[in-house]
Amino acid sequence: MKVILNEDVKHLGEMGDVKNVANGYARNFLFPHMFAVPYNADTVAYFEGRKAEIEARKEAKRKDAASTKDKLEATLVDLTVPAAANGKLYGAVTSQTVADFLNKNGFDIERKRIEIQGVTIKSVGHYTALIHLYESTNAEVKISVKGQTTDSKPQEVSSKKEAPVEVAESPAEEKAE
Repeated sequence: MKVILNEDVKHLGEMGDVKNVANGYARNFLFPHMFAVPYNADTVAYFEGRKAEIEARKEAKRKDAASTKDKLEATLVDLTVPAAANGKLYGAVTSQTVADFLNKNGFDIERKRIEIQGVTIKSVGHYTALIHLYESTNAEVKISVKGQTTDSKPQEVSSKKEAPVEVAESPAEEKAE
């Protein structure tokens, strides 16, 4: 069934897009929630009238993505992760780890938009990740993974000799004497 999207729908499209969807998806989800309208002459004419508004909104999104791209490419994702002495990480750096770091630093990036070559990072070093922002706008972020070694040296035993502890006698033993 052909529909015109009335709002941005995640994983489907943006306002004004014409999409082919399953009949049940349109009837049971898109139409009741007012996310889409059926594709016909009336709705096409209505969206042609709003075309300038929709294009202005898309252009604002493009500009926002371009500015976010510049900020992201200037950012270094510096992570310190527990690692062995040979540089292998005890865990792994995933897209979720990078998304958490970026969210703490003021960026609103979903983990699904972050693409790390090889899916995860399992050793110390310098890497890059690709972040899909909007349409064909992508940012390349530098990741620096440093290892935090845990010193597992046994605690030193104190060489000081302690004075012997005197045990106090209980009152029952004092009376017996």
